[in-house]
Amino acid sequence: MKILMAWLPAILLTWAGFAPAQSYPSRPIRFVVAAAPAGGVDVVARLLAPRLTELLGQQVVVDNRAGANGIIGAELVAKAPADGYTWLFGTGQHTVNPSLVKKIPYDIVADFTPVSLVLHAPYFLMVHPLVPAKSVKELIAVAKARTGKLNFGSGGIGSAAHLSAELFKTMARVDMVHVPYKGVGLALSDLVGGHLDLMFPAVASGIPHHKAGRLRGLGVTSPRRHPSIPEIPTIAEAALPGYETRSWYGVLVPAGTPQDIVNRLNAVFVKLVNTPEIKAALVAQGVDPATGTPQEFARFIKDELVRAAKVIKAAGVEPK
Repeated sequence: MKILMAWLPAILLTWAGFAPAQSYPSRPIRFVVAAAPAGGVDVVARLLAPRLTELLGQQVVVDNRAGANGIIGAELVAKAPADGYTWLFGTGQHTVNPSLVKKIPYDIVADFTPVSLVLHAPYFLMVHPLVPAKSVKELIAVAKARTGKLNFGSGGIGSAAHLSAELFKTMARVDMVHVPYKGVGLALSDLVGGHLDLMFPAVASGIPHHKAGRLRGLGVTSPRRHPSIPEIPTIAEAALPGYETRSWYGVLVPAGTPQDIVNRLNAVFVKLVNTPEIKAALVAQGVDPATGTPQEFARFIKDELVRAAKVIKAAGVEPK
């Protein structure tokens, strides 16, 4: 009996360490999307939420908290209890923001624990049909012949479409004029209307215009051709070896969340994203399913911070 009593505190501590994972989750989970409804990240979150509810046995509720390039939603999660009941559906914008905004009320590395990458979102180099270019090489030639005269649209300074074009400018050694809009939809409409020469919209947004002939697709920004438009080469293979820009979506939780809960959530997302049904649905959205360990996702985020900083510096964009 004395031996048992001596070991009892250690046994209780060990049991307490396992308790979170064994009882988790015991109530609904908030899945914070730091963007407005109907956007790409929201659509994917709502695709996953019902299946996550089935796998976890508790309702996963999508909570849209848009504003300030995703900072409002991310701050909410960063300051939430580290108990696994508040998730952030992070995107590439969260690794761009530190190079664009001087004061952010959280640290994307120190204040979050990565759970799993979910997907990569490539972009589509598209030109208006009046631009005399039917390939990436021809577009580069036109841009060099018309230095400073071609214009490109984006959803705003520091947006994925903007940075994709800036990297293109740097690698192709061409000069083009950036026209920022208050949303990618407005920019895409003006491209279709002939008010812009080119743009880098998301693959899913560009495909309908490409197939209808309203716009001409020249290349995708991913390292491999996209299965939805296999006839379109990558920009790297077409003209600029090494060119690659993609956004990303992934799940993060507040720093300090118990590792066993993080591991369980990682296993759930890896299983879900790799099911044939979900993979097919994601590809149909113009994105590339991608998962990995929490540690791999953490390294990925740090690499993306460095990558974004280099492109923004080269573009001459000053943080505000």
